[in-house]
Amino acid sequence: MKKIPCFHLVTDDGVLARQNITGVMKTVFETGGPDVALHIRGPSTNGRKIHELVTKMRPIADATGGSLFLNDRLDIALTTGADGVHLGQRSFPVYAVRRLVGRDLTVGVSVHDESESAIAKEEGADYAFVGTLFMTPSHDGIEPGGVSLMLKVCPVAGDMPLLGIGGITPERVGSVLAAGAKGVAVIRGVWNAENPRDAVRAYLSELNLGEGEHS
Repeated sequence: MKKIPCFHLVTDDGVLARQNITGVMKTVFETGGPDVALHIRGPSTNGRKIHELVTKMRPIADATGGSLFLNDRLDIALTTGADGVHLGQRSFPVYAVRRLVGRDLTVGVSVHDESESAIAKEEGADYAFVGTLFMTPSHDGIEPGGVSLMLKVCPVAGDMPLLGIGGITPERVGSVLAAGAKGVAVIRGVWNAENPRDAVRAYLSELNLGEGEHS
């Protein structure tokens, strides 16, 4: 089974539009190294811009041991040498992507309940994001499932690594790991932090502590 980093950092269109984004991404990779997977996600962002950004980040990811993922954009993932692609419930199904890429790319998927988790595992996903766990502006109006959602999904997922997503602060990492997650995924927890380097360190500190306690 592929090794999946414990900390996944996801962008959105607003983050990608920031002038200093490449510098912050470089800081994230240098701070987290192989524990970090950077997900380039920009549903409304120009494909050429995303391609150029990923091309810039590829050597930095290589130098630090970090992973570089594309959300939805399989075309860009294949043309930039990305490590993986992450799919939503409105994306291509996992089995279709797997037919195209074989085992060359890591393939992840977002799931929201036991049924979606079972399908992800059956179709060959390498890992899954489970959410939304806590209240978050990116999914405003959606009732969060809390750590109980992770507890429900874990038995169905079997050995497929799960990562919690949705409103996860460093203080909540421990409870998410205790519920069975391998790690967490965040957006605002780092991008909107006053000091992104310190934010990454805070999350990794909790993740490493949690892995030691629950491994």
